[in-house]
Amino acid sequence: MSSDFESYEQDFAVLTAEITGRIGKVPKLVGDEKKQMVANVEKQLEEARELLEQMELEVREIPPQSRGMYSSRMRSYKQEMGKLEADFKRSRIAYSDEVRNELLGDDGNSSENQRAHLLDNTERLERSSRRLEAGYQIAVETEQIGQEMLENLSHDREKIQRARERLRETDANLGKSSRILTGMLRRFTVQELLLFVVLRTFPLLS
Repeated sequence: MSSDFESYEQDFAVLTAEITGRIGKVPKLVGDEKKQMVANVEKQLEEARELLEQMELEVREIPPQSRGMYSSRMRSYKQEMGKLEADFKRSRIAYSDEVRNELLGDDGNSSENQRAHLLDNTERLERSSRRLEAGYQIAVETEQIGQEMLENLSHDREKIQRARERLRETDANLGKSSRILTGMLRRFTVQELLLFVVLRTFPLLS
C-alpha cells in the first residue's frame, strides 16, 4: 500500500516541477506560444489534482497507526498545489491583460486600477480556497477518527462474543458435572438402602 503512495509521490514531484517551470514562462511568451503554454499548464494542473485524489485514497487504506505520517505529507502536497494554482492565476491575469490590450489597442497605462481590482479578487479567492481546504481537512480527519472508533468497537464486540462463548462452554461443563454428581449421589443412596435392607434381613451378618 505505501509503495503505491510513494509512486504517486514521485509522479507528483516530477509533475509539479514541470508546472512550476512552465508557469514561470507564461509571462515571457506572446501570441500562440503563450496560449499553448497556458493550455498545457491547465492540463498538468488537472493531472496533479487527480494524483492528489489517488494519494488521498491510498492514505485512507493505510492502517490508523501508520496513517499520521502520510496525512502530514498529504497536507504539505495540498499546500504546494494551492501555491501552484495561485501562481498560475497571477500569471494568467498578466496574460489576460495582454490579450485585452491587444484587442482594444490599450497600451496598459489606463488598466492599473483594473489590475489592482483583479489582484484583490484573486486574493479573496485564495482566502476562500484556503478556508475550503481547511474545512475539507477537518472532514477528512473526522472521518479518520470515526473509522478508528468503528474499528475499536468492532474489536470490543469480538472480545464480548468470545467471552460469551466461554461462558456458554462453562455453563455446559457445569451442567454436565452436576448431572454426574447427581447420578453418583443416587447410586450411593441406593447402595446404602440396599445395605440397610440386607442388615435388617440378616442380622447375624452384622
